[in-house]
Order: sequence, then C-alpha cells, then structure tokens
Amino acid sequence: MGLVAKEFSELKADTSVPKTKDYYIGWVPDSSNFISPLPAPEKEEKAEDIPPKLNVSASVYFPEPNQTDSTPFITADGSRISKKNPGKHRWIAVSRNLHSRWGGEINYGDSLWVSGISNDLDGLYVVRDVMNRRIRNRIDILVGKQDDVMGYWKNVSIAKVD
Repeated sequence: MGLVAKEFSELKADTSVPKTKDYYIGWVPDSSNFISPLPAPEKEEKAEDIPPKLNVSASVYFPEPNQTDSTPFITADGSRISKKNPGKHRWIAVSRNLHSRWGGEINYGDSLWVSGISNDLDGLYVVRDVMNRRIRNRIDILVGKQDDVMGYWKNVSIAKVD
C-alpha cells in the first residue's frame, strides 16, 4: 500500500472538522460583491434538432380479448400488462404504418410525447404494442376499465422523445 493510501486509511471517520459557516472573517457577502454570470448563448435550433411531429387520431383500449388478441395482458413486444391497473404503465399501441417493422419510424420502446387529447391523457408514453392492420395513422392508449375513459380524438400530435 502506498504512503498516501496508508495515511488516508489511518484517518478516523469521527475526526471533527470545523464547519465553514461557523467562521466569519469580517466580510459578509452581498450582491455588490458578486459578478453576475453572462447569460448562456442561446442555442440555435436546427431543423434536425426538432423532433418531427405527426398528426394522428387517438383512441383508448382495454386489455381484453375483444379489443386485443387472445393474450390481452401481453403486448406485441412481450411486455406484461398489470391486471389491476393497466393505465399506470402509460403505454400505447401504434398503427402498423407508423411502426418501423412495416416501414414507419417508430419502434417498440420509443417514448412519444402525445398532445391534443386532454390534460389527463396528454403526456409521455412508451410504445409497446401495434394495432390491427386495417387501422392507419392512429395511436391507442392503454387504460383500464376503472379509469372511466372512452373516446376518439382527431388531430392529435405525437413526437418522438430521445
């Protein structure tokens, strides 16, 4: 063991160290003693920095066989849905034309910012499922029956969040 390491290992944890707030040297800081920092230069937003928004329609779905497939509590990516509170996950399904497997730009696990529905439903969601092939340009928000939410919304904006 090196000399410095040995010295540090011999230090006791209970060594009392004076607190700096207990010592005043006769100078009390005030706003005239400080130099204000320069504001950070504003970052120029380039077109490639802004995530593209898509306008889609939105609906909600429950994890039950007549709204899903024969395994309602397992999503297309293999995630397991809580039977007691499905809405807690903040997961969505996207129509197949939006998903990368069928030529879109959205993957399982992507985070999407959803806006244009309501204060309760707008926000961040994770893509875990896909919808039936007959549906296009839509997202489906996973909720539970106890959430008492039903609806269909047009002109909903979604954007990928990195």
